[in-house]
Amino acid sequence: MNFSDLPLSEVLQRNLAANNLKNPTPVQAGAIPPALAGSNVVATAQTGTGKTLAFLLPIMQSLSQNPVKGVQAVIMTPTRELAIQIQEAFTKLSKDTGLRATVVVGGLNESKQLFEIQRGSQVLVCTPGRLQDFINRRLVKLGTTKFVVLDEADRMLDMGFLPTIEEILKQIPIQRQTLFFSATIERSIIPLIAKHVPNPVRVEIGSTTKPGVDIDLHLYEVEGHRKLGLLRHLLAEKQGSFLVFARTKHATDRLAKKLAKTGVKTAAIHGDRTQSQRRQALEGFKDGYYRVLVATDVAARGIHVDHIEHVVNFDLPQAPEDFIHRAGRTGRAGNKGTASTFATRGERGAVRQIERVIKTQMPMQQTPMNLPEDPIETPGSFDEQDYQPARTPYAIKKAVKGAHQFAPKQKHSFVKSKKLKFQGAKPAGRKPAYA
Repeated sequence: MNFSDLPLSEVLQRNLAANNLKNPTPVQAGAIPPALAGSNVVATAQTGTGKTLAFLLPIMQSLSQNPVKGVQAVIMTPTRELAIQIQEAFTKLSKDTGLRATVVVGGLNESKQLFEIQRGSQVLVCTPGRLQDFINRRLVKLGTTKFVVLDEADRMLDMGFLPTIEEILKQIPIQRQTLFFSATIERSIIPLIAKHVPNPVRVEIGSTTKPGVDIDLHLYEVEGHRKLGLLRHLLAEKQGSFLVFARTKHATDRLAKKLAKTGVKTAAIHGDRTQSQRRQALEGFKDGYYRVLVATDVAARGIHVDHIEHVVNFDLPQAPEDFIHRAGRTGRAGNKGTASTFATRGERGAVRQIERVIKTQMPMQQTPMNLPEDPIETPGSFDEQDYQPARTPYAIKKAVKGAHQFAPKQKHSFVKSKKLKFQGAKPAGRKPAYA
């Protein structure tokens, strides 16, 4: 089956070809036809299998036939990063369709989001909390909504969004099409499906309880104070990019600083980073500027990067089910990947619990001898110049590149002026040019 075989408009077919999208993945081939026919869909598939396109194409096909202003579709997703990436995918495919999508999430400029909605965006890609806030303040009305998408639904419920989702769905007409996508279907999700997704077409692709076949699982038993040495060994021995998971925000920052101190280009991403910092870290990792991205589980489903060669569980996940979503960041789009897990002797029980959940025994790897111990941290061990996520070299490099690309040619050299500081009152007369 090819995308050209699907009953999609000429514009969408052209946009798919322009983005080199020819053959649908199994979940796309299973979910798109019934969604195009107007059926509700419940689809489960492993992470990295193309679920985003499986719900975007049917919505865009329907809305492009009669593009009108006003909210026609609501796509709910658990994280800001995932919402932004969905909107980026929408933008690539919506050229010449007259359709617009707006990201509605916390951490970004609220006024800009509201302005885009008032301009007539047909699709809202949102996190439940921010959308509910807009609804409560009567800034958004969903009475014209025809499509609802719950993406990564299991993760949203894990994060406690169920009451918020229920309140949002009360604002949307019952006569709607609902597309429900999840990596797993757990007991907590079944009542939500029964209540809000009547008579769905069920699409289930592969096993959702174990990592993909393209992912090699490695287990290392290592003392806690030698984990950094093992990670540095893998970085020296292996090629490619590394996504490293730590358990807490503090541990994420500490590990990123230690790696940066050794000369490895490293960025960190977790819930306490500003949206600007998270975006810079993710873009730098995507573009290859950073070789290592250290993350908490907030990023496990919010990072969609096809070139990640290695996932490292520096700390074990808090829930065994999260292991699947961590490992699913590699081995995507038909590429091979490796997911390595570091565990101490005292964590053998937790490892066995993970293996029972994924129904796979992770092969034990030989841990190198004489690994160095982690450096002892003292006040001032790390200079802030070693690791500055708020103003990264990548951000500066990209800003300079953009300035050179778009700035008009100057006849004379540009000299940056500095604001003058006055000790007393400003002099009367002509208003300074810098004011």
